[in-house]
Amino acid sequence: MVSRPYETLLARGEDRRQHILQVALRMLASNGSRATTLAQVARAAGVSTAGLLHHFQSKEQLLHAVLDARDAQDEAAADLRGDLDAQLRGVRRRFERFGRSPGLAGMFIVLLCENLDPGAPLHARFLGRYRSGVRMIGASIRRGQHAGRFRGDVDPAVKAREIIAFLYGLEATWLLDPTVPAVEVVSEYTRALVAQLTPGDCPLCIWKQHSLFREPMSESACDLLRGTP
Repeated sequence: MVSRPYETLLARGEDRRQHILQVALRMLASNGSRATTLAQVARAAGVSTAGLLHHFQSKEQLLHAVLDARDAQDEAAADLRGDLDAQLRGVRRRFERFGRSPGLAGMFIVLLCENLDPGAPLHARFLGRYRSGVRMIGASIRRGQHAGRFRGDVDPAVKAREIIAFLYGLEATWLLDPTVPAVEVVSEYTRALVAQLTPGDCPLCIWKQHSLFREPMSESACDLLRGTP
């Protein structure tokens, strides 16, 4: 049987670990990993460098732990096997969460940009995450195609890469200008995307009818896009 003093000690250790993670997240979002040292994080967290190393044995381990925390929150809000609408609703919830904790988005984008080079320490992790996202979204598009909800002439892998590029770009734009209504932008993009993928009418005409484009498309332009002579 574990004694209560030992349980208390473990709880305090976990609280200290989480506090260090939160401090590191804020510092990484502001300064990036290259300009942030373990000694600086320890000082800001109110612990010694040795105390920090008790929880995180290296800077790379600390970086992975911070990214693990972000990934855990993303996965909790995600519907990994749901349809495309459900997956993008999860993205919308992610941006709602970013409004309450903007460091989550800032840290991710800053570390991503620092690790674009194949030799960078976190490059493999970010590349794997990107490819996993493409596979997940591509699979949801294929499920929609098999169910007859989405057009069969759309390449799921290409469309998935477009969606991921939009989401990464929106995070970066929101960091640049926090007044960007990211939740509303994701909602509008989702409506336009689903309309574009839905079989029936000319997809570009449907896209143009959304508020992203206020001017209606002429019939001759629609015929041209359809390939009608």
